[in-house]
Amino acid sequence: MKFLDQAKIYVRSGDGGAGAVSFRREKFVEFGGPDGGDGGRGGDVVVEAAANLNTLIDYRYLQHFRAEKGHHGMGANRSGAAGKSVVLRVPVGTEILDEENEQVLLDLTKPGERHVLLRGGDGGFGNAHYKSATNRAPRRADPGWPGEERWVWLRLKLIADAGLVGLPNAGKSTFLAATSRARPKIADYPFTTLRPQLGVIEAHGEEFVIADLPGLIEGASEGAGLGHRFLGHVERCAVILHLIDGTEEDVVGNYRAIRRELERYGRGLPEKPEVIGLNKADAVPEAALAGKRRKLIRASKRPVLALSGATGKGVPETLAALLAVIKSKREAAAAAKAAAEATS
Repeated sequence: MKFLDQAKIYVRSGDGGAGAVSFRREKFVEFGGPDGGDGGRGGDVVVEAAANLNTLIDYRYLQHFRAEKGHHGMGANRSGAAGKSVVLRVPVGTEILDEENEQVLLDLTKPGERHVLLRGGDGGFGNAHYKSATNRAPRRADPGWPGEERWVWLRLKLIADAGLVGLPNAGKSTFLAATSRARPKIADYPFTTLRPQLGVIEAHGEEFVIADLPGLIEGASEGAGLGHRFLGHVERCAVILHLIDGTEEDVVGNYRAIRRELERYGRGLPEKPEVIGLNKADAVPEAALAGKRRKLIRASKRPVLALSGATGKGVPETLAALLAVIKSKREAAAAAKAAAEATS
């Protein structure tokens, strides 16, 4: 299945059905009367988060969705049937944005979560509704109210606990394959990863989800390389694992290049907790590795872990550092939820 994390679609809720103008005509009934029923309500456009989906590919080729119109009212006080709603099933973590792709209308973060995106129009009243002591034979019936329509963007942000970022060939896919059951493509050329990959990691009796993102390069915020569109998947992560190729000469320059792209992207990424890993430690002499590590510590003002995804050196320590941040975030979220429930 192909991965698609953004799609633009047209949605329209159903118009309400028209009310009916009708009068009773029965044998042996001396006085008839108005008996026109009301029109049915138009169908809604509903968005539902499905746990078994991880792509928006279903909306690549089918882009127009219309709910059913409400049925007309009929005589004998028969109301029209309501129109059928259309349900859009999307992956957990999908945002619904307006046509300009700026304002977030809905954010579905829980499996089974359902929201009405567009409400169907109400049905019109039939002439039986307008019967009164002074108006015994009304000939008025209303048309149904129109439904709503709009273009919206669907944008998927994968829900992961940690996000892997770094330059191409930093060893992100090797790290993911070594620590989880994910099997990303691994090769010795840049941009091997063309779409985000998810992996479940088990460490110290805990499990967490990590997302491997396509490599960034200098100028990604202006569209260079694959651009920075996949950074949206890191927005929901608790921590960033920044891998740097230890075999490169200018490790500080590589670190700062990625940090610049994160700052240009914004949306809270520069402020996220960051674990820095100097990868491919098995391919660098100890003295040179120690020197590069010291330079990175001075430049980043943070601890730097030396590791090798290929041999496993330093990987347990890296996972422990990630897990410590993730657990603290989970505990803080649980405490905030308990406090909110206590006050409600």
